[in-house]
Amino acid sequence: MSIQEILKILTDSGIEPNEANVEVKMLLEHFADYGFKDIVAGKKLTADKIEIVKEKALLRAKTRQPIQHIIGFADFMGEKFIVNPSVLIPRDETELLVRKAVDIINENNFKTALDVGTGSGCIACMIAKHTDCQIIGLDVSKDALNTALDNASRLNLFNKAIFRKSDIFSNVKPGESFDIIVSNPPYIPPCKKENIQTEVKFDPENALFTQDEKGLEFYEKITKQAPEILNKGGYLLYELGIGQSEDVKNIMVSNGFKDIEIIKDLAGIDRVISAHI
Repeated sequence: MSIQEILKILTDSGIEPNEANVEVKMLLEHFADYGFKDIVAGKKLTADKIEIVKEKALLRAKTRQPIQHIIGFADFMGEKFIVNPSVLIPRDETELLVRKAVDIINENNFKTALDVGTGSGCIACMIAKHTDCQIIGLDVSKDALNTALDNASRLNLFNKAIFRKSDIFSNVKPGESFDIIVSNPPYIPPCKKENIQTEVKFDPENALFTQDEKGLEFYEKITKQAPEILNKGGYLLYELGIGQSEDVKNIMVSNGFKDIEIIKDLAGIDRVISAHI
């Protein structure tokens, strides 16, 4: 079997050609240790390695399981993060949230940060890597926290990225306060559950869906409590769902936040919102 035939397995299953090309390269690199340099050099793949890649491509095509779950890693801001069904797969849009947080932290010389709903720990880890901040990642899922800890260990972020089991702020200790709070909370309303992409359904439901019909549940809960644990002048940043920026802005203003800034992603969608107390 050739690489082109493996590519056809993916495209025949309905995966877009450009996406299929990327995924075949990912499968080749991960399972056959075969990359661009090998192609240029004319290096031939052995039959056993081709067979492994074929099996993984068939699994992807048959189940539509995300390629990141099949490989076990997702790329995020130049690093590889362990992912599995207990955590949300990092998306490119989330980089906007992290980069904005890093800019604010470095400009203000902030030292303490909180990541609510940390999941894989990708937000917390990259903030820890690119700032002098110590960040605590909170999550209600023990499995997610174990994944986040593994990712922080891989990046040698000991004592910089710390993780704790907590339902929003339930396990924030008395007297603890922070310069900045960041969150990519669940924001998909239950009415949209049936229409989401098949691959997204492999993400944990509690990381995707809210209970309310507007997807604002966690924005409201976090924003209401955040002023109690933010230092004076502290910031709150969120990733936004499509069409939610005005509602979230109003929630933040009504809870005392000011200087609201909304950042659009490459598609022109309002994707990140920031404000300070």
